Amino acid sequence: MAKKSGGRLVSSAGLVNYYDSDDHRAIHISPISVVVITVVIGVAVFVLNALF
Repeated sequence: MAKKSGGRLVSSAGLVNYYDSDDHRAIHISPISVVVITVVIGVAVFVLNALF
């Protein structure tokens, strides 16, 4: 059986190592903000479609 290194899964694209990194300089957006922004844009598109 293959030996696991560090307890991480092997990924062909390196996504496991990418998502495990914690960069403090990156922009962090909360999931609630994403949902609220999506709803606001959806309502704006609906209203603009009804008006024009």
